[in-house]
Amino acid sequence: MEFKKNQTIYKQIADFIYENIMTLKWPVDQKISSVRELAGLLQVNPNTVMRTYSMLQDQGIIYNKRGIGYFVSAGAPDNIETMKRNHFVNVELPEVFKKMNLLKIDIEEVNTIYHNQSK
Repeated sequence: MEFKKNQTIYKQIADFIYENIMTLKWPVDQKISSVRELAGLLQVNPNTVMRTYSMLQDQGIIYNKRGIGYFVSAGAPDNIETMKRNHFVNVELPEVFKKMNLLKIDIEEVNTIYHNQSK
């Protein structure tokens, strides 16, 4: 995994996990990689993965069965979709609209590009 410099590593790891859950690569109630396994796979400090897992537990995305490991929580795909959608609409999309205005790109042009991409 290539880490970007503009976002903390633990949040990038969370995005990796979100994607695996949303694409159902990691279905509900499936055991996910241990902290050490994921740290080894991503070549990061286990403390960084532990920070990610703690955040995901607080969000209700994963849960811990003591002595067994971490599992995907029921409703996690829907919760992630809602969270990511809200972030996109409230944070990312306003930036896109700002750039569109600066570059004089109207919504019809974007609509045409969107429909050509989805073919």
